[in-house]
Amino acid sequence: MMRMTKQADYGIVLMTHFAVDPTRQVQNARDLARKAHLPQPTVTKVLKGLTRNGLLNSQRGVKGGYQLAREPEEISVAEIIAALEGPIAITQCSEQGAHCNQETFCPVRDNWRLLDRIVRTSLEGVSLAEMARPMSPDELTGVEQRVLRKTSAVARRSLNVTRPRDPFTALVEQGTG
Repeated sequence: MMRMTKQADYGIVLMTHFAVDPTRQVQNARDLARKAHLPQPTVTKVLKGLTRNGLLNSQRGVKGGYQLAREPEEISVAEIIAALEGPIAITQCSEQGAHCNQETFCPVRDNWRLLDRIVRTSLEGVSLAEMARPMSPDELTGVEQRVLRKTSAVARRSLNVTRPRDPFTALVEQGTG
C-alpha cells in the first residue's frame, strides 16, 4: 500500500488552518494543536519543517508564531508533502539522480518514471486553497478534470506518442468527461 506519512498528512491539515483564516494572522503551535486535535510536539515539528522549506514564516516572541509565506492558491499539495518528506517519488529509481542495481536491465524503469511524473503532476495540480474548503461534487469534478488534463499531457509528452486519442482522453481534454 502506498501512503504518505502522518507528518505530511498533519502538515496539510495544519496548512489548511492557516489557509481558512482570512486575516492571515500569526498562529502559535499550541493553538494550532488544539484546533487540529494533534499533539503539540508533533505540531511543533511539522511547523518547523514547513518553515525550513519556505512555506511558513515564523515570528519569535510573546506574540510569535507562524503564518503562510504565500497565498494558499500559490501553494500546492506537492510542495507541502515534499517539504516534510523530501522529493515525491514512487520508487527509488524515480528520484532525481537515484540509481539501483537493477537499473541497466530493468524493463519497467521508464514506466515507473512516467507514473511518478503523473502522481507528482496530480499533487502539483491541487492547491492549498482547494484543500482548505469543502467542495461540491461539481467542483471536485472540475478539479479532477483539470488534473486529468495535466497528467494526460504529461503522459503523452513522456511517451512521445502520436497515435489517435482514445475516447476517454478526448472527453477529458474537451472537459466533458
